[in-house]
Amino acid sequence: MAQENQLGAIEKAEERGANGQGAILPDSAESAPSSTPDASRSPSSLDSERSHEAEDGGPDLEQLAAVSTGPVYSAFGKWKKRYIVIMVTFAAFISPTSANIYFPALIPLQQDLNVSTKLINLTLTSYMIFQGLAPTVFGDLADMAGRRPSYILAFIVYVGANIGLALQDSYAALFILRCLQSTGSSGAIALGYGVVADISTSSERGKYMGIVGAGTMLGPAFSPVIGGILTQFLGWRSIFWFLVILAGIFLVLFTLTVPETGRNVVGNGSVPPQGWNMTILEWYKFRKEERSTNGLSKTTTAENRRREQELLASRRRLRFPNPLKTVHIIMEKDMAVVLFYNALIYTAFYDIIASIPQLFAEIYHFNDLQIGLCYLPFGVGCAVASFVNGKLLDRNYKRVARQIGFTIDRKRGDDLRHFPIERARLELIWPILTFGLLLILCYGWVLEKNANLAAPLILQFFIGMSVNGSFNILSTLVVDLYPQSPSTATAANNLVRCLIGAGGTGIISIMIDHMGRGWCFTFISLVCMVTMPMLWVELKWGPGWREERRSRIVAGTE
Repeated sequence: MAQENQLGAIEKAEERGANGQGAILPDSAESAPSSTPDASRSPSSLDSERSHEAEDGGPDLEQLAAVSTGPVYSAFGKWKKRYIVIMVTFAAFISPTSANIYFPALIPLQQDLNVSTKLINLTLTSYMIFQGLAPTVFGDLADMAGRRPSYILAFIVYVGANIGLALQDSYAALFILRCLQSTGSSGAIALGYGVVADISTSSERGKYMGIVGAGTMLGPAFSPVIGGILTQFLGWRSIFWFLVILAGIFLVLFTLTVPETGRNVVGNGSVPPQGWNMTILEWYKFRKEERSTNGLSKTTTAENRRREQELLASRRRLRFPNPLKTVHIIMEKDMAVVLFYNALIYTAFYDIIASIPQLFAEIYHFNDLQIGLCYLPFGVGCAVASFVNGKLLDRNYKRVARQIGFTIDRKRGDDLRHFPIERARLELIWPILTFGLLLILCYGWVLEKNANLAAPLILQFFIGMSVNGSFNILSTLVVDLYPQSPSTATAANNLVRCLIGAGGTGIISIMIDHMGRGWCFTFISLVCMVTMPMLWVELKWGPGWREERRSRIVAGTE
């Protein structure tokens, strides 16, 4: 009876901790003593922190109060965190690469399969639809059963689909296998943001989200160049063999070296996963520990490990993934506002990318390789935005905390109930987004006047910086608003933006043909400008809606 009461208390604490970013650990870990911040720092590191405080113009609030008791938010070390983030960024790069490496092959595929332009473009639209739908399954699976099984399953499906695409000779096979390819690859972005939420607190999350965001945006920029080279010299089939090799390398490295990070499986990383979910390195370390301990300590260690695993397993209810959980997140008022506007600016961004082959072939008479090279300015701009924005988000978080007297706890995570996370994220977006939307308007008229090639390429660089920067800010806010299910929240983000984006890319060529290049992109820019007050709505009423949801979740666990 006492054990049942203990489990019930842990379940309630999990829900509250998820909303406040507390670590999820069994009682045995929670009772571990914690040291004060200063005790674990060297004098040189303290001097460095004081100088950093002076640069920021005020005291570092991480030092204003004693750190609260309890386990650290993540037991993974700094370098292990970085390695994990690099690997999930690699996966996040593969997903959009699959969509955009395909662009230079559209005309050769159309000719080889003897189909119309509309039918070949339908493979783009269907890819985006499944890109939105598949993460609703993989996101819920990852939040329920762990990140590693979801990654491995998704990439097995992806590798198989690419092998089929490289061997197919009919339009029907192309269409079906493209949908399957999208299903396997598209879960990587949602899973990646979930991993970042597992290992980083909200005060340091910006830089990690920026790195993963760089992967998602470097794919659309550099993959058409790779696709153009492969198509030009080796044929369109080589594109899919290249993806098989790329995904195979990731799958082997990930399976062997990247640990499970799901907080309902390993807590903050200190609880070992079940044997089948261990990496080779973890399994070797586990066997080495078993051999080095005597009989009594081995039994005690094994019993403690088993008890910790059982406590976490008691909170997991393994079931078939439920895509409707994603729909439930979309229906939350604060999430709906952010997701819908994020989808609008993503559609504007993707409309520019998708229209490049048609427009640059018409205006500049480029071949497949030359068209692929025209995506490079986008890639550089997106990469710059992702890295710079991540640091700016973390810096602004710290600035807002200092203004309101909020104490940041990088070790154990912050309780966001009393922190205006909407303000900390959205303060940066107004000048960046406004600048980007004005550039989109100018981009359309530069193309309308058949300007020198340098003009649209320079505009692409700055559009990539500003619009992608805005997209990264809103994607980070999505995870902050729903920390208890970050992969499912990112899947909701993916679903809304891909469905709206699929509609946008499906009609972009029609809009250009009927409206002209200038007025088409003017319309796209104005739609995003007119709907920008949605972000003000989130800034004003979002904190209240977020607290309503938190209270509802806590009440449901009591």
